[in-house]
Amino acid sequence: MEEILTKSNLLIQNQSLDFVRSLQGRIDWNDRAIGLLGASGTGKTTLLLQRLKQHYGLSGKAVYVSLDDIFFSENKLVHFGNWFVAQGGNVLFADEVHKYPNWAREIKNLYDTHPELRIVFTGSSITDLLQHDADLSRRAVRYELPGLSFREYLSFQKVFHQQPLALNELLTRHAEIAVEWVSQFRPLKYFTDYLARGYYPFFAENPNTYHIRLEQVVKMIIETDLRYLEGFDPANSRKVFQLLYILATNVPFKPNVTKLSAKIGIHRNTLVSYLQHLEKARLINTLTATGKSISTLQKPDKIYLENTNLQFALAPTLVNRGTQRETCFMNQLIHARHRITLPVKGDFLADDQFTFEIGGRDKSIQQKKAADQGFVVADDLEVGVLQKIPLWLFGFLY
Repeated sequence: MEEILTKSNLLIQNQSLDFVRSLQGRIDWNDRAIGLLGASGTGKTTLLLQRLKQHYGLSGKAVYVSLDDIFFSENKLVHFGNWFVAQGGNVLFADEVHKYPNWAREIKNLYDTHPELRIVFTGSSITDLLQHDADLSRRAVRYELPGLSFREYLSFQKVFHQQPLALNELLTRHAEIAVEWVSQFRPLKYFTDYLARGYYPFFAENPNTYHIRLEQVVKMIIETDLRYLEGFDPANSRKVFQLLYILATNVPFKPNVTKLSAKIGIHRNTLVSYLQHLEKARLINTLTATGKSISTLQKPDKIYLENTNLQFALAPTLVNRGTQRETCFMNQLIHARHRITLPVKGDFLADDQFTFEIGGRDKSIQQKKAADQGFVVADDLEVGVLQKIPLWLFGFLY
């Protein structure tokens, strides 16, 4: 078991601290069980190793283990955890738990057996704690790590550093804020590149092959991660690929479930469940009309890819600027924990309060008439006026 400690120390030693995700500051690390979920490629492993390096170093009090390590094909996590506590360890960072059978039961066992042990685990965004173990779901505090916001992308690139904005502050002070920040950097110079290749942190490894690698990540999610969902048949992976490609080439997509299910060759209810799988895997975002209840077998009213980078990877010849704007706006607000629905008038309704119309810099401010608290969100605009706000500013919400 010492070999796992050796691997952990090597990874900790080589981990860079140049850029740390803001989520690390929001996590209450005093909780005894913490679940960090997110799509592949968003940086969960990096966040764990950075926390280890910053607060424990090579002290032996904390250890990093990846549960897809060959070691755990013949050894149980619970046995390793018992051994680790006996050596004086008290913080266990377990990565990729969804790839390990009975992970929830063994983590719960360690939690109950060793009150002095804290456990931090990561898994795919498709991981459902309730599905695996209701008792663990009551013990573990869950967080989700999305891709980089535009704010984090700028910080990652060492261009501009700023704390997140609250939505109310953005809406009331956007012109003042934009004037101050534009004097320090030119946002539009970087925003276009962010939309194409700035959401997943691995863009820094090789920007030239970023979209090839992103396509490979998508394939891995569908072929590997989805098979951990209860009731999903891996033999249907090809149909999920087909569905995702249709969505990517038609977003924003207003689904006609009857026609779409006939085209793919699956039952209507199966199609709706596939859409839910793709949303859980953070490959799409769905939009439901304001006031409509959400049920398991109900189709969404509108579908977008989860982020703009996916459009460039999956359908590069069909990238549309208007679609990019709406996809980006929805993505940034969702990950800033705002509720987004489809209003009767306008493109988006946030928190049942603010209506937004999305467009280019020439979009008229008269769209305010759609609601008492209506706003125009304009692309290709550095500084807004009145209720016309630059799109790039919404990238500072998280």
